[in-house]
Formats: sequence, structure tokens, C-alpha cells
Amino acid sequence: MDIQFLLELMINGALTGLMYSLVALGIVLIYKSSGVPNLAQGAMVMIAAYLIWMFAHLMGVPIVFAILLAVVSMFLFGMVTERLLLRKMVGQPTIMVVMLTLGLESLLRGLGPGLLGASPKSLDLGLDMMPIIIGDVFINREYLVGGIIGGLMVAGALLFFRTRIGTKLRAVSDDHISSWSVGISVERAVAISWGLAGISAVAAGAMWGSVQGVDWTLTALLFPAVAVVILGGLDSIYGVFVAGLIVGILGSVIPGFVDPLVGGGTRDVVTSLIILLTIIFRPHGIFGREDIERV
Repeated sequence: MDIQFLLELMINGALTGLMYSLVALGIVLIYKSSGVPNLAQGAMVMIAAYLIWMFAHLMGVPIVFAILLAVVSMFLFGMVTERLLLRKMVGQPTIMVVMLTLGLESLLRGLGPGLLGASPKSLDLGLDMMPIIIGDVFINREYLVGGIIGGLMVAGALLFFRTRIGTKLRAVSDDHISSWSVGISVERAVAISWGLAGISAVAAGAMWGSVQGVDWTLTALLFPAVAVVILGGLDSIYGVFVAGLIVGILGSVIPGFVDPLVGGGTRDVVTSLIILLTIIFRPHGIFGREDIERV
């Protein structure tokens, strides 16, 4: 076995997994405050990337300010989405709310390319495209930056949930009625979580848009992000980080050795197996909270 090749796959896979965590973080943030998985997060990443491209390349705004404008726009988008759509679903079965987020995902997937063009668009963040070379190991510079940002976003989310607002969001997730009874605005808490998911989508959209271009295929990031969330635990931010590393490494190392033998396409198979095996053997994930219901 080529140890250097394996090491290269593991390092770049780990960094890719941390970039998946940027998408998964938005799902966990919403679930942690509302108890509802957001299946529109992949489309939100795509919309965020389109916004950055629009501000930077159509309006000529410097890339840093374009990202900041996208942050503000997606935070407001998240809050408006909660106000106009999710708030009307209060009291409805959870599955109906999940289906609503899936419908929103379908709408956004067509809306972005429909308004700004379906052809792939290049998003230049000003990063050096030359890989970092350590010995004989090549490390993708964009993945390195994305991985660092992913780690910082996860750390920021952990700190946020230790603040007063974060504590209120956790209380809302535990029990809406009890939160209402002690004066916590459940609607505002859920709206904030959607806004924060929008910010997470901007970070993911910027990095993945730079890596693979901006088009509808960015919505496919929902699939590995769901694997990260299920493996780590729907309500665990620690799980986003750890599971992101696991999914990224397995999704890089196994295809790296198996694809040449079978002609490719094993990355999605690995991701599917991670989801399937986790649901069968550890339904709450590595760090997810196991709620025991008594009847």
C-alpha cells in the first residue's frame, strides 16, 4: 500500500469532511432549536453561492463585502422563511414540516438557476490555486481554508449555545410549551436559528462555490451533510465536527482505492452505507441525545 497516497487521501478527505460540516451545521442549528430537520439546507447553500457571485461579479462588489452582503441577505432570508412558512405550521405533525422544507428545497433549486442562469459560474475568492506540498503529499489549498473555516464555525456554534440566547434556543428545542410559559418567544428563537442556518449556508456556499463552481449541483451537498448529521447526532454540534471528519475520510480513502477497480462512483455508495448502518446500529448517532419515551 502506498502510505503517502493514503495519507494524502486522509488529509484531503478530512478537510472535505469539515467542509461538509458547514452544510450540516445549518441542519443541526435548526433542529437544536425547533426539533425539525431542514431538508432545504442544500438549496440554501446554492442560493448563498449565487448571491456571492451576483454581488461580486455582476455588481462589482469586492469579494469580502460580497460575502458580508450575502451573510446579511441569508440571515434575513432565514428569518423571513420562518415567519412566512414555518410559523404557519405550528401544531402540525413534524412530518408535514419536514415535507415543507423539502418543498422549499425544490423551489429554491429551480429559482436560483432560473433567475441567474443554469450554466456553471466561477466564484473567485482570491485563493492561491497551487496545492501545499509537504514531502510528497499534496494538500488542496481551498480544502484547507474550507476546513479551517468549518472548524471555526463549529467552535463558534458551541460558544453561541453557551450564551443566553443559545440557552433559550436549547430550551425551545426541549419543550415549546414550557418555553412559552416562562416567557421565551418560541417564534423568535426558531427564526434566529433559521437566520444562523443562513449564515452557515453562506460559508458553505462560498467555499464549495469556489471549489466546484456555482450551479444547481451545490444542492447535492445535502446528501453528505445528512450523513454527517445522522452519524454525529441530529442535535449535536460536537457530532458535526467528528462525523464530518469520519464521512470525509471514508468518502475519500475508500473511493481512492476502490474506484480504479470498479470504474468510479463509490463515494455515494460509501455515504449511503454510513447513513444506513448508523440508522440500524446507532439511530441517535455518536453524540445524539437518546430520548426515552414511556407509554
